[in-house]
Amino acid sequence: MTPNVVPRDETVDVWDGRLRLHVKVAGDGPPVVFFHSFPGLAWDPFLEQVATRHTVYAPEHPGTSPGDPRAIDQVQTFWELLLCYEELLRALGLDRPAAVGQAYGGMVAADLAANFPLLFSRLVLLSPLGLWRDDAPIPLMQMVAGPPEDLPKYLFAHPDSAAAQAAMAPPADPALVPAAIAQQAWNIGCTTKFAWPIADHGLGRRLHRVAVPALVAWGREDALVPVAYAAEFGRSIAGSQVEIVDDCGHVMQADQPEAAWTAVSKFLTA
Repeated sequence: MTPNVVPRDETVDVWDGRLRLHVKVAGDGPPVVFFHSFPGLAWDPFLEQVATRHTVYAPEHPGTSPGDPRAIDQVQTFWELLLCYEELLRALGLDRPAAVGQAYGGMVAADLAANFPLLFSRLVLLSPLGLWRDDAPIPLMQMVAGPPEDLPKYLFAHPDSAAAQAAMAPPADPALVPAAIAQQAWNIGCTTKFAWPIADHGLGRRLHRVAVPALVAWGREDALVPVAYAAEFGRSIAGSQVEIVDDCGHVMQADQPEAAWTAVSKFLTA
């Protein structure tokens, strides 16, 4: 049983003082920076496990921090977002931490590693976006614009499973549900600002610059970002390790939590 880890909230001013970033910090050990996916940061059992061996720094994408929605206005382009995160890591005093990125956060982590080859010591990409193939389209527009009840089919291999239902569960207090729905909708708007309609900022032309050990992990049944992209990332990042998890959808930590933890922890501590 993983002990309950409660993160603390730190704030750091970057971008010439125009932007205040919120960072959840927990754990003890070598630093790991976690970049979250579209719906915003969720401190889930996976991050709790990572925090048992590492100090986890999990920045919240600008605008997704409750109470600070207009922070997203200070970031005009995806390149500015990368610069803000690079400033953040320097301000935190992190010397070549490992990086873990999930989906949209994987795109962010990969592009940071490509643009700043000495920023990280290791790189873990969990079903990242950032590339595009006409023969393997990513149905991001359909997922975001579609009815909420369709969302699980894009994220989980078994949308009706207990794990999927738990991951999608609303707050226990019914009075908090409307605010939670509104917050998630706003979060997706803030992140898709740099991913709509196609999350392709030319990363494929830069991936060769990644100069650290990299793990690319994918669910074989990923319905959002097809598993064909795993080989694409693997070919583009020299010396990278590609791991495909069977019976697993886009959110690996929910569909196959033990396989996800085993792969990531083994790679981070190698």
